[in-house]
Amino acid sequence: MRYWLIKSEGDCYSIDQLQKDKVTPWSGVRNFQARNYMRDHMHVGDLALFYHSSTAVPGVYGFAKVVSLPHEDITARNPKDEHVDQRSIRLYEESKKTKKPFVPVWVLVDFEFVGKCKRPVTLSEIKNDPKLTDMLVCQKGSRLSIQPVTEAEFMHIKKLSNQ
Repeated sequence: MRYWLIKSEGDCYSIDQLQKDKVTPWSGVRNFQARNYMRDHMHVGDLALFYHSSTAVPGVYGFAKVVSLPHEDITARNPKDEHVDQRSIRLYEESKKTKKPFVPVWVLVDFEFVGKCKRPVTLSEIKNDPKLTDMLVCQKGSRLSIQPVTEAEFMHIKKLSNQ
């Protein structure tokens, strides 16, 4: 099993929304490194820290679990979606013409709600905790929406959240 930190803007898609939805496709990721983590390294059953970014108090607000194998992020081919990718549309159209299999540029996994933190673990707390200072989220300029975390980091944050 692996452990992850997944970021979402709290006013865009929050842990409360995941709790309501129960399961959601983690769509709209348009960073190759984050995509590669989902495509090549995430497995069903992996656990994730659900992190709210771009909010008054950024931090970990809950927990989620990977519940699907990687599959195409169809928002990349939807012209009406804010995450549309013209290259994906072009490659899909070319595959139909050439009758070659379409290999999507962008993939996703589905996450299931596991639980909410009884109290959020803030970015400030994470940065000031000697057990967590090596986390990627603590690194200056780290904006990656999907990041690996160690089991020890995951368990420490879980403990801090009173989960």
